[in-house]
Amino acid sequence: MPQNPARLKNAKYSFLFALLAFSILTSVPQPAQSQTYNVIHTFTRIGDDGASPYGGPTLDSSGNLYGTTYAGGTFGAGNVYELSPSGSSWNYTCLYSFFGESDGDGPGFGTLAINSGVLYGTTEGGGDFGVAFKVGLTETGWHEHVVHSFGEGTDGGEPIGGVVFDQAGNLYGTTLLGGAYGNGTVYQVTRSGVERVIYSFTGGRDAVNPGAAVTLDADGNIYGTTSFGGYYGVGAIYKLSPSDSRWTESVLYSFRNQNDGQNPLGGVILDQAGNLYGATFDGGANGGGTVYKLSPSGDTWTLTVLYSFTGGYGGPYNKLTFDADGNLYGATNGEGAHGYGMVFKLAPSNGDWKFADLYDFTDSNDGGDPYGSLTIDSHGNIFGTTNLGGTDNQGVVFEITQ
Repeated sequence: MPQNPARLKNAKYSFLFALLAFSILTSVPQPAQSQTYNVIHTFTRIGDDGASPYGGPTLDSSGNLYGTTYAGGTFGAGNVYELSPSGSSWNYTCLYSFFGESDGDGPGFGTLAINSGVLYGTTEGGGDFGVAFKVGLTETGWHEHVVHSFGEGTDGGEPIGGVVFDQAGNLYGTTLLGGAYGNGTVYQVTRSGVERVIYSFTGGRDAVNPGAAVTLDADGNIYGTTSFGGYYGVGAIYKLSPSDSRWTESVLYSFRNQNDGQNPLGGVILDQAGNLYGATFDGGANGGGTVYKLSPSGDTWTLTVLYSFTGGYGGPYNKLTFDADGNLYGATNGEGAHGYGMVFKLAPSNGDWKFADLYDFTDSNDGGDPYGSLTIDSHGNIFGTTNLGGTDNQGVVFEITQ
């Protein structure tokens, strides 16, 4: 990962280095299922090609994939790319290369959001202290516009997790740092482009340092995780509820670094019954992180561990993904049979969850160290990215067919 002065002036990499410094140990693999694994793009960092795709890809209704790279592109500050299916292959197009200046620098771990055909995301650096951006197609090609530049006053800094939209077209995201207390924020950008902080994390027993994107329910409540903070200091799950023009925050669960795990980096997803699902990067009964379910019951929430990974640091780093049948998918950053991560599936079965290891990365041409979320098309094909590996060791985009 390059370390140039322009990035370091904004204290970039503070979160990346803190977590990448963990050692990653090999886990005990589960039996692999019958899958087909294909690399559909290998990043080279040559020309306008990107490098280090920390964020996972997203699909549009036509089956095209869109994503970001943290580095590479024409100016070395990352890019936004498209992969379009063409027969049995995929065509790669760089839609926009960041200059590393006011337009943004280093898209982080967030998956791009698509709203009315326009791509939205965030960068860790650039601007004053990171930006929220959009990239859209015009008569003269694809162009980028900064939705908000962070780092002025108490609006937050390092928005590494990406953005989501509500039904009214308002945009929501998090900043890892900044805010009124320096512990990060949850922010909103209205359709008219007005940004406001709707919550500043206070520190102490509050959740702190939200690195992940939030999730919204049908009533407009916001859910998310923080990698640190909470009652025991090793991460928490929080909720923000709207009331008139105010938002009320509550910590739904504080991780204990026992069988429940610690450092829930990736955020949560919702099922139709209002249950939350997520993962921890570390801890649990076997030391390698956990997959959990958090269920509401009146005014309380109950956490159930669905699976505990075996190994050291290197569990799931990002949000999980549901398929149409209610199966859960994710990727571990390390662990797996070779210690470079794996893609896994958890299928509900008679009140329990059945685990399957779908693919173990070798950190060779197939890639290694996946950070991003997975996406699944209507045929059940799984798409994702790895930060390392490939022929040039700059990361890959992969497909797993089931």
